[in-house]
Amino acid sequence: MATLYTHKDENIAKTWLLMVVFLSVVIALGWAISWYYNNPGILVFAVIFAIATNICSYWFSDKLVIAMAAAKPADGPEYVELNHLVENLAITAGLPKPHVYVINDPAPNAFATGRNAKHSAVAVTTGLISMLDRSELEGVIAHELSHIGNRDMLVSTVAVVLVGMVTLVADFFFRASFFGVGRNNNDREGNNPIVAVVAILFIIISPILATLLQLAISRKREFLADASGALLTRYPDGLASALRKIGNYPVPLRHANNATAHLYISNPFGPHAAGNFITKLFSTHPPIADRIKALMGV
Repeated sequence: MATLYTHKDENIAKTWLLMVVFLSVVIALGWAISWYYNNPGILVFAVIFAIATNICSYWFSDKLVIAMAAAKPADGPEYVELNHLVENLAITAGLPKPHVYVINDPAPNAFATGRNAKHSAVAVTTGLISMLDRSELEGVIAHELSHIGNRDMLVSTVAVVLVGMVTLVADFFFRASFFGVGRNNNDREGNNPIVAVVAILFIIISPILATLLQLAISRKREFLADASGALLTRYPDGLASALRKIGNYPVPLRHANNATAHLYISNPFGPHAAGNFITKLFSTHPPIADRIKALMGV
């Protein structure tokens, strides 16, 4: 019988499997470009640029995301209980207390960010605070602390770096091909044309494949944080009930943003069709119904 422990172990294994596949895509793309131009040196600039850009984003992630979400420090007397709740759960999880922020928005949602446990932050909306009871709010905070404890920002950043590399390199290839740069027509004389076709087709589809892998990793990390959060509170019903309320709220966040959507506990653009295969494939979050089933062991 499946339990929260087996769900947790399965999602850790699936995340790393997806990362291996992801790295394989990057290596295969590098081979295809190198084969086409017979010159691997052309990839260096694009790779360095993608890594540098995304590592900088990772290093300053807490400040960037907090600013984009229009979140404010939870310093007022009305947030004393929220701070105590976060602190108690952080102690239970063996983590330093993250900075706590509040977003003035009636839509119930929350996110965690930061490059590590010492430089982390948790933000919740005013709608979440007013809508949930204490056990439900504990479930949500435990979920977000689990993202911090599981180093999900690091995993997400690695995924973003890989997507950036694939997209930049593929874009470089198309621009160079359009202007006829870097390839001698005699470079591949005598080589099998089928290999050339396969290489070019792979270069075309690799950005799409990389994006789908990034989204799949994001969804697995949500399942993992659900399981870890429920184990932290020892009360999966609280998080399941919170997810049910969050999923039933029809209005999106005011400051919903594609760049930060994957950080929230639920899709900030509102609920989506849980049974639609295409929607699942291109979503940053697994359907709420699937997450509740996993939590309740259905």
